[in-house]
Amino acid sequence: MQANSVSNDSQRASMSKEQIFLENMQTPPPVEIQEESSEETPPPPEMAISMSKKRSRLPKKAEAEEIGSFISVISKLLCRIPAVLLVLVIVFLWSSSTTVISGNIFHLCVSSRKLNNLYCLSAGTQPNFEIPVSIVHNTSNSIVDDFVENPVRISDNITGNGRDGVVASAVKIVQERVRALRSWTAKGNSGGDCNGRGLFVYDLPPKFNKELLAQCYDMVPWMNFCKYLSNEGLGEPITKLGKGWHQTHQYSLEPIFHSRVLKHPCRVYDQNEAKLFYVPFYGGLDILRWHFKNVSGDVKDSLGLELVQWLQSQPPWMKNSGEDHVFVLGKISWDFRRKNNTSWGTRLLELDQMQNPVKLLIERQPWHSNDIGIPHPTHFHPHSDEDILKWQLKIMKSKRNNLVSFAGAARPGAPENIRSVLIKECVSADTWKCRFLDCDSGACGQPESIIELFMESEFCLQPPGDSPTRKSVFDSLVSGCIPVLFDPFTAYYQYPWHLPEDHTRYSVFIDQEEVRSMEVNVVERLMKVSVREREDMRRYIVYELLPGLLYGDSTSEFDKFQDAFSITMNNLFERISRLDSTPVD
Repeated sequence: MQANSVSNDSQRASMSKEQIFLENMQTPPPVEIQEESSEETPPPPEMAISMSKKRSRLPKKAEAEEIGSFISVISKLLCRIPAVLLVLVIVFLWSSSTTVISGNIFHLCVSSRKLNNLYCLSAGTQPNFEIPVSIVHNTSNSIVDDFVENPVRISDNITGNGRDGVVASAVKIVQERVRALRSWTAKGNSGGDCNGRGLFVYDLPPKFNKELLAQCYDMVPWMNFCKYLSNEGLGEPITKLGKGWHQTHQYSLEPIFHSRVLKHPCRVYDQNEAKLFYVPFYGGLDILRWHFKNVSGDVKDSLGLELVQWLQSQPPWMKNSGEDHVFVLGKISWDFRRKNNTSWGTRLLELDQMQNPVKLLIERQPWHSNDIGIPHPTHFHPHSDEDILKWQLKIMKSKRNNLVSFAGAARPGAPENIRSVLIKECVSADTWKCRFLDCDSGACGQPESIIELFMESEFCLQPPGDSPTRKSVFDSLVSGCIPVLFDPFTAYYQYPWHLPEDHTRYSVFIDQEEVRSMEVNVVERLMKVSVREREDMRRYIVYELLPGLLYGDSTSEFDKFQDAFSITMNNLFERISRLDSTPVD
């Protein structure tokens, strides 16, 4: 599913039509006005003045007809104006917003594509009602601010004076921790070797996963979310794009990963034979189900607390305090780290008991070593090597008529966001230089529209959105379109197991501060990238990176390639083997 935001441009367009209509409807009929003479006229005699105050009365019948005609015109006018205005308002609200009734709460909401940043005008009978709002971290600066305000315990000493010194130290720490995560990368594909690599999957009570899936019908009030969670999380097929393409939602990672884990060749059913323990808790869906409900933070945190209590009764958890346990959470890390002054999300990852396990997320918290970013699920889920090879051949042959493209929407409520600048540059450029797909207009509602645009483009602009990362980065890579990044936290510090440290091999980086200050025109900068450089990057993306960014279907079998799931599992086993040989302080 992809929910769409409302643009101010469309609102202004509808209002202008309304104003034109009102002007036409409210313009009075022409009235004859006697021109005033520029010469002074001597006053008439008093008797004339006295008689001029009298009005000759119309016959009663004529007077009645005049009054009736006037009332008829006024009535028709007043009836037509509200009717048209009502139609305009209904059309506008239907096309751009969502009306939700949850319990005794009425919401009028405008939604973003990520479903975690809804802007609502609400009324309810309960006091102090507040719509949950996501913690938005649009830029690396805001992430650094979080570090400055809430520094984690680190072994490195902060160097330098003032904010600049703290920022430099923070970035250095992030880079070092990403390198540490890269060091766990397994060499080669050892997926078939299960010696000492037993994987135990907890059979959790249904309330922690299956029952959350069963709530999909009212999880998002204006739509049936179930169609995105069918087919073991892959969603309904997209026949237009061919075999293996599905309506996969970006928050479907939990059931997708779970279905693959259940069929892993190294799965064991005896806890004593296991080295790695998988906890299939659908924490992201747990967050999403409370988005439109007026509940307290205690209610939102309750299921996570129950899970921790349940795990503490399990011998494997108690043995190593959860260090050999892994969670897959299908939302960004910030959603599980609710701050005291906000109502959005849970505090699951703030619990002391959750510090030792590995958490695999679509966006990691850069200060926590046990937060590991893994790719957003895309719409393509191959079954075999042949499926991947066919797709690679297709996108390498794709004719790229656009130099640059951008699929997204402005962020009028976030002036520091550079999207508006990029949109302005794109729409003002020649058509072949830049194509803009406005997600505010609903153009991004169909995944095939985005994939087809990216397949026809050399470069795809990927500015931060509701958070630094974007699913669109992976959509562009899977389509062979070179992503243009503006914030290192969008990808470079997020996915150590799936993207290489040398980001120049697969992307172009332009500092968002340069864009914001108008020091650089992005389209003109990209025109300077030679054809040879583009071809080299595209070959690397398609032949080296692409297979490892895909999640195969639940019965997929690969011999030549490792998909995102296989890479992740092999590296988790590598990490566990190193923990066994080298004690962690």
